[in-house]
This record gives sequence, structure tokens and C-alpha cells, in this order.
Amino acid sequence: MIELLQFRHSPYNEKARWALDLKHVPHLRRSLLPGPHMGVVKPLTGGTGTPVIRHDGGVIDGSAHIIEWLDAEFPQPRLIPADDSARDEALRIQRRFDDDLTPRIRCTVLDTLLANPGYFSRVFCDGRPRAVQIGYAMIVPLAAPLVRKGNGITGAAAVEDGHTAARQALDFVAERTAATGYLVGDTFTVADLTAASTLAVLARPTDSPMAAPQPVAPAFAALMARYANHSAVAWTLAMYARHRGAAKDFDGPSG
Repeated sequence: MIELLQFRHSPYNEKARWALDLKHVPHLRRSLLPGPHMGVVKPLTGGTGTPVIRHDGGVIDGSAHIIEWLDAEFPQPRLIPADDSARDEALRIQRRFDDDLTPRIRCTVLDTLLANPGYFSRVFCDGRPRAVQIGYAMIVPLAAPLVRKGNGITGAAAVEDGHTAARQALDFVAERTAATGYLVGDTFTVADLTAASTLAVLARPTDSPMAAPQPVAPAFAALMARYANHSAVAWTLAMYARHRGAAKDFDGPSG
């Protein structure tokens, strides 16, 4: 059985679980808490990043590698285009988000969440017992310097750069999807999956695994409101409505 090790409410992890759900791949899902996750992940990969897939004694880490493997093993529906030109463009867009836009946006999102340790805990402990959420919230202020350092949140300039990246991502998606509704050609590809997963941290589609835990903390509500009227947020909500097919996340076996 395939096992997915993941964080809740992370765009990279959302990419992997969305691909698994879209392809109806049977799997076990295990949500980890940032920080304590290192004791689970590092012995497997030598690093600390998620998502991680375990299967048949093997390990695959990173959403791009996981999607590449899933497309080879479970080709329907295909996420990486077969046409060489479309494939190159879809993978180029994935790299731009994975390597540049998403990490920068994450700085701003995490900085906003860290302003309210209770809400930070509710986001990453979503679905866990209230006692776990309260206990985790107590250690968030102690861990905040490590979270900031590990994610490049060096100060106000890094946070503002996250807003710049958000605008760049939103404007890029709006421009590129104007003709067909999709980023590459006229079908849903890994490019759309990647962009929608990233923008979901701002759009927070309801009835989806990326829906914001309620009630939303004021600072995070303000962040969402800042971009709510952008056409690419509407595009993100449309991609979720059309292609996501899952109303919530879970731990344990799929199906």
C-alpha cells in the first residue's frame, strides 16, 4: 500500500494528495506536525521536506517527483502532457512555482499565521483533537524563530516580497488562462495543479482540503481579503470546483 506523509494546508502536500485523489490511487495518508515531523521524515529521505511517499520499500520525496512517478504508474488522467512542447512548458511552469513563487508566498503566509499561534496550530493540527491543538499552540512561540529561519522569513522585506510573488503568480495565471481557461493548452495539467495548489493558500476554497479552519483569525482573513477580488482567485476556485473532487483531507486509508 502507498503511504503519503504530509503536512496539512501546504501547497506542495496539496499537490501530491490532489494527484492521488484525481487518479483514484488507493493509499494511506498520515498527517505530520511541522517540527516533530523531522523525526519521521529525516530517517527516510535524509532531509526534512514533505510530501513523502513510501511504496514497496521505496521512498519518493518532493511533489514534482511524486507526480512524475504517479503519471508513470497511474497514467489516467495524465498530468504531464505527452506532447514534447506542452510537456516542457507545463514542467517549466511547475518549476517556476515550486522553486520561486511558492516559497516566497509561503514567507508571507507563515508570517501571518505566526502572528496568532492558536490559529497556526489550528491550521496544521486541522482534524486533530482540541487538546492536541492547544498543546501544539503552546510550543509555536518557542519554535517560531526556527520556522522563520527555515523558511527565509528574515524580516519585513521578505514578507513584502511574498506579496510581490503573490501578485506575480496571480497576474501570470490570469494572463495565461484567459484564452482557454488552462495554463497549457485546453486541458488540466500539472501546471494548473501546481498553480491552483499554491494559490489555494490565499483563496482557501470552501469544501476542499485547503479550506480555512473556522473562524479565521483576523490577520489571516485580511490576507485572504487582500487578493479576493483578483480574477486568478476566481480561476483557482473554478479549478477546485471542476477538478478537485475532495471536500476534506483525512488520515488513514483512502476510499
